[in-house]
Amino acid sequence: MTAAVPLPPPAPAPSDPQSIRQQLPPVLVATFDAEWALVLDQAKASKELAGLYNLLNKWRHIAHMEQRDPGSYSRLLDKAEEILRTGRNENAGSIDELRASIAARIGK
Repeated sequence: MTAAVPLPPPAPAPSDPQSIRQQLPPVLVATFDAEWALVLDQAKASKELAGLYNLLNKWRHIAHMEQRDPGSYSRLLDKAEEILRTGRNENAGSIDELRASIAARIGK
C-alpha cells in the first residue's frame, strides 16, 4: 500500500497589477485592463487610493480562483445572471439545511 502524496499548498493570490493580469485568462484581461484604467484615472483625480486597493483585492481573488478552477468566474457570473433573471436558485438548499450544515461544522 502506498501512502498518499500530500498536495502542495496553493500558490498565494497575486497582489500587484502585473501578477494579477498574468494569472487571468485572456477573456478577462480586457475587463481587468478597462477597470484598472478607470480606477487609476479616478485615483489620479481624487488623490485617494482606496479604489485601487478595492480593485486589486477584487481581481486578486478572481485571478486566484481562475488559477485553481479555470472558467469558474464565468460560471459564477452565469449563475448570478440566471438567479436574477428567474428569481430562483434551483440548486440552493433551505435555510434550515444551511443552519444544520453550519451547526455540524462548528460542532453544535
